[in-house]
Amino acid sequence: MTTWVESPREGRDRGLTGIFRAWVAVLVRPRQFFRDGVAPGDQAPGLLFAIAVALVYQGSQYAFVPATIPAIEGGPVVSAVVALLVIALFVAPALLHLTAAIQTALLIPLLSRRAGVSETVQVIAYAVAPCALASVPIPGLRLVCVLYGATLLTIGISEVHQTSLAKAALATAVPIGIVFGYAFGGFRAISNVAAMLSLA
Repeated sequence: MTTWVESPREGRDRGLTGIFRAWVAVLVRPRQFFRDGVAPGDQAPGLLFAIAVALVYQGSQYAFVPATIPAIEGGPVVSAVVALLVIALFVAPALLHLTAAIQTALLIPLLSRRAGVSETVQVIAYAVAPCALASVPIPGLRLVCVLYGATLLTIGISEVHQTSLAKAALATAVPIGIVFGYAFGGFRAISNVAAMLSLA
């Protein structure tokens, strides 16, 4: 989990600049990014990327909707900091690796030859890139973000595991539900948008 290849390819430079470059690259040219930016056994950059996206997402949510900050002694600022630390140290890494394990299990019956678990972890980590913007209070933006993230995951699995988009879409259905439906609020966004459309 902590391995970091010494000669990183595209999108895997260290520091905030590297994370930002990876964010732009995976959003703008996903196929090239997953082809060039995912390497065997190189999970650390992907893990840090996913944690950064989770922190931006949840931190933005706390800023835009302070009522969502969990009640912990010490006031809202301390509560927010503690909650973000828990997300960074425990929730995001655990969810990432649990989803990768599920994704790997779903790929086994579909593909006789596939890349390793490490590459799957990285694909899931980078696919959440759009969700950094999912907490911005613009109607429909969260839905766009999670749909784009789901698309990135499908493209990434197809590219890294060298399979068709159809097989990748089938294999990623459950992980998409876990990550983008529940963790990043996609199912709630669908309900909200549907309600808005029904009132229009």
